[in-house]
Amino acid sequence: MQLLMQVAPRNRVIAEDLEQIFTRPEDWERFAGKHVLIAGATSFLAAYLVEFFATLSERWPQRPVTIHALARSRDKLNRRFAHLMDQTWFCPIIQDVCNPLPPMEQVDFIVHAAGAGSPRQYLADPIGTARSNIIGTLNLLELARVHRARLMFMSSGAVYGHGDSGKPITESDFGALDPLDVSACYGEGKRMAETLCADYHRQHGVAAVIARISHTYGPGIALDDGRSFADFVADALAGRDIVLNSDGSGSRPFCYVGDATAAFLMLLLRGEGGNAYNVGLDHETTILELARLIAQLSPTPGLKVMHQPPSADRQALFRSGGHFDLSKMERLGWRPKVMPEEGFARTLRYFIQR
Repeated sequence: MQLLMQVAPRNRVIAEDLEQIFTRPEDWERFAGKHVLIAGATSFLAAYLVEFFATLSERWPQRPVTIHALARSRDKLNRRFAHLMDQTWFCPIIQDVCNPLPPMEQVDFIVHAAGAGSPRQYLADPIGTARSNIIGTLNLLELARVHRARLMFMSSGAVYGHGDSGKPITESDFGALDPLDVSACYGEGKRMAETLCADYHRQHGVAAVIARISHTYGPGIALDDGRSFADFVADALAGRDIVLNSDGSGSRPFCYVGDATAAFLMLLLRGEGGNAYNVGLDHETTILELARLIAQLSPTPGLKVMHQPPSADRQALFRSGGHFDLSKMERLGWRPKVMPEEGFARTLRYFIQR
């Protein structure tokens, strides 16, 4: 009980999300007393995993989950997890995932979430993006091989390439991806990392599982991320009218971070090594619909949504839509629960409370 009292309260929205995950019918006690290495711990998606494992340690002080939080910036780690820094089971590792990893006595689970996650980031550092997906993945797979740990790699729907299939995307679908394209550092990097995961499983028996992640949002997103949903949230919080760069007819399947986190945890526990699993929402929202929704949810009433008129030339630059087939994750017992109306309301509440 004393340990519980020492932990500073986390944001209420995040705490509610973590409680919802904990109530899912999963054997969470398989994590009790284990050591988890999370590379890219301060990134948007990985931070929710850190928080979940921290709540398990708070619930089970006699068998805490030891969290090895790998991040390049100590200052960023301190800011994001100020409420955890004094805990004996929270162990920072400050380095680049591409550098040799320090010796570790025990590692049971590994999450690879290091590297750029948004176009603004990977277009600014394409070489660093490729390195984290290739060299970083090799480093973590070797660690998993030595410790016989389970590893989950956070991949992306970018591995499916470009083009619209006209049907939900399954794990066996593939599209064109030009290796000389300006964004190939990200998509091709993810593809190579997936190949390494599959090869380590085949050659060394490493239980390496791949999560192919669709458009994910929620508390903790960087408001300067550069993607449309982050821009819209930033506008709504600042009381600015929302201006679209397109006619808004393109659609995206926006998955709430709490749902995605539950999927990642299930894959860590029960995903089949050498396999990829789609993680996302199978319901699409147009960009215009999303802008109007977020304007309506804004704490500033009366925000307007302005967009440019339809243009075939401009729309050719954008993928019109597409979403995942979630059958494989459904066989593990997972489906997303939070629709955009609720998810973006929770996201705005998080920033307002903060």
